[in-house]
This record gives sequence, C-alpha cells and structure tokens, in this order.
Amino acid sequence: MRKHGKPVEEIFHGVFFACGLLSVAFVLGITVYLVVSGMPAIAEIGLGDFLLGRVWKPSGGQYGILPFIFTSIYGTLGAVVLSLPLGLLTAVFLSKYAGKRSGRLIRSAVELLAGIPSVVYGLVGMIVLVPAIQAAFGLASGATLFAAILVLAVMILPYIVNVSTTALDAVPREYEEGSLALGATDTETYFKVSMHAARSGIATAIIQGIGRALGEAMAIIMVAGNVANMPGLFKSVRFLTTAIVSEMSYASYGSLHRDALFSTGLVLFLFIVAVNIILNVITRREDA
Repeated sequence: MRKHGKPVEEIFHGVFFACGLLSVAFVLGITVYLVVSGMPAIAEIGLGDFLLGRVWKPSGGQYGILPFIFTSIYGTLGAVVLSLPLGLLTAVFLSKYAGKRSGRLIRSAVELLAGIPSVVYGLVGMIVLVPAIQAAFGLASGATLFAAILVLAVMILPYIVNVSTTALDAVPREYEEGSLALGATDTETYFKVSMHAARSGIATAIIQGIGRALGEAMAIIMVAGNVANMPGLFKSVRFLTTAIVSEMSYASYGSLHRDALFSTGLVLFLFIVAVNIILNVITRREDA
C-alpha cells in the first residue's frame, strides 16, 4: 500500500497545482484582455477627460465617466454601511447565541437570500421599493441611488453573514475561555476577543460584499433610473456596470463608443483589485 501511496499523492498534488495555475491564468487573461481592449479609448479620449469628465454623451463625442465612478463608490459604501452591522450581528448570533432550531432557520433564510437571482431582486425593487420611495419622499421617480443602495445592501448581506459566521466558528474556544476566566462577560468576549481573532475572515466577507456590490448590474439597472447624473441620494443615476450593460448592445463594433465601454470595464476591474489590495494590507498589518 505504501508503494502506491506516494505516486497517487504526487498525482493529486499535480492536479491541485494545475488547478491553481489555471486560476491564475484566468485572472491574468482577463487582466490582459481588459488592458488591451480598454487602453486605446483612454489614449484617444485622454486619461483626464475620461476619468474626470462629467458628461457622457457618445453622440457628441463626450466620454466622461466621473458620474459613474462616484455613483459606484457612493452606492457601494452605502450598501456596506447598511449591511455590515446587521451582517456581523447576525453572524455573532448564529455562531455564539443561536439554538439549533433558530440557527437552522436563520441559516436557511440567509442561504435562500444568497441563491435568489439578481433579476428577482431588481424586479421586487422595481415593483415594491421604487413606488414606495416615490410616495414616501414625494419624488417624480423612485428609481434613485437610495433605492439602489437598499437593494445592494440586501444582496450582499448573505455573503457577509456566511463568511463571518464561518470565521467566528473557527475561533479557538481557548481564547474565549481565557477571556471569561479573566472576568469578561459573554458579550465582551464575543465582540472584543472572538471578532478580533476572526478579523481576517470578516475582512474577506467585506471584500466579497464590496465585489458583489461593485459588480452588480441587472438589479441596479431596474431600480436606479439609469441616467448619467452626478450622484445624489434621491436622483436617478447610472453605475459603472449599468453603463456597460445598457449601451454595449448597440455600440458599433470598432467604434470609440464601444472601446470606451471596455475602458469603463477596465476602471471597474481596477477598483475591485484596489479594494482587495487595501483590505489585505490592512488585515496583514493588524495580524503583525
């Protein structure tokens, strides 16, 4: 048996290594493709005019994406601010307080939220949330940044809950027992010891939530109004993703308009990469 064990182990090691290399190759391939496709438009329009321009009007040769950038940032931050406290509190409850029945029920509900297609979130938001916002605030249209933030907050909530719960479950019991032995209460232990020990997992949850919020398009295009305005809480707006989705279908192949949409995708990709790098650096500094 031992003679056959080593070759089998080497085979599986090679398979896992190949899968890892394939994942890296996919990331590199996407990066190269976006850079090659997106740089020509930036070079022709000008980096400053493209990133800082406030007007997006392809028919007039204006390709400023600053409204899309600010809208994506504000929308993502707003969704994270709303969902993060609720997600972390839910994760603490599931990991430390919930009984078997209540924990199973809440976990099932969270998993159901994660499995709902984004178009369903958009449909519910368009039918229920948008009219409610319009009536509550006396607006001409309820399709606003506020509606998009609420929808995004619900969409990223299950990711924050699931990953944070897993991270809290992995905290060694000895840490909590030591805190309790020193006289800390259960609540103090869970929030000051357990959450601190699980901070890298919580950071991963935040990264996943931000990535989902930045990359969402279908639900947002149905509730945000899809108008290229500078962002305002009760204004119809357009995100980076919705700008690409709404115009790529009719942008002529080989045109500057189409190339500018690829450049917008490159900016979105760089945003997500930057968020990952920043949160990983912060987490490593805390670990050190």
